[in-house]
Amino acid sequence: MASSSPLVVIINRSGGAAAKLGAKLETQVRQAFAGADTPIDLHLVPGSNVEVAVERAPGGTIVVGGGDGSISAAAGVLARQGRRLAVLPLGTLNHFAQAIGLDGTLEQAARVASFGDARCIDLGCAGERVFINNASLGIYPRMVRDRDSLPLPKWLATVPAAARVLWRPRSRKVALTIDGLNQTLRTPLLFIGNNRYSLGVGEVGKRESLEDGVLSLYAVTPRSGPGLVVEALRILRGKADRQQDFATLADASQVVVHRTGSHPVAVDGEVVKLPFPLTFTIRPQALTVMWPSAAQSRPGDPSPDPR
Repeated sequence: MASSSPLVVIINRSGGAAAKLGAKLETQVRQAFAGADTPIDLHLVPGSNVEVAVERAPGGTIVVGGGDGSISAAAGVLARQGRRLAVLPLGTLNHFAQAIGLDGTLEQAARVASFGDARCIDLGCAGERVFINNASLGIYPRMVRDRDSLPLPKWLATVPAAARVLWRPRSRKVALTIDGLNQTLRTPLLFIGNNRYSLGVGEVGKRESLEDGVLSLYAVTPRSGPGLVVEALRILRGKADRQQDFATLADASQVVVHRTGSHPVAVDGEVVKLPFPLTFTIRPQALTVMWPSAAQSRPGDPSPDPR
């Protein structure tokens, strides 16, 4: 690829997969981009510095490595600046990377950053806070906080944290305004997705599109601890009963949650305290992302320079 400037690559060095690679991280990232014949300007930064590093970085396309929290922070900046995002799946779960068709390897991600297709996707907003995947209130923020307090790898700490929260759930009365219509319900978990999340067998947690311009709203039916465990397992197996397992299901362009004060909200897996009432909105085609392209996946293929 002929270009006068290298691609800027900013990596959260403490992300799940990045931290696991340790001293091998820089070498493997450089090898991946060398395989794509793409020069890079590499920056390994703490997670707390990703947003500032992205904001200051030059170039039309910025490559960001880390988990969903890091990618989400970068997405807000790049959407505001009108620049493109390319992703290196270097977190623990990498839900967004999977949603845009990355296979988890650095080699493919480097080719996509260098030769992929630029596509516009939607962004969700919780107030002023952007999310690429989802936001939630209730037991999930509690689980994340419990998980992060344990001296274990994130994937392993999720098991006891989830067990504790599911066994002693707290359901709260929630007043909502969904596209102008008021509704009050009781739920242990309110989940709001950037576009529609599937509940089908083998498809739970997946999205067919990031470009439909809707929020998906799921409010779980309140149950006792054992009942909620059974319900969660049923939903995860793709066997959800839409009438019995959910207090409400809806597609919307705006959802307002009416509470007072500040409360914890899980935004792309990161728990933050946000002021309420809190308005959730969708920003159609707000972010340009590099996606895999069969016609441009190899360095020898003709491609516009994304920089």
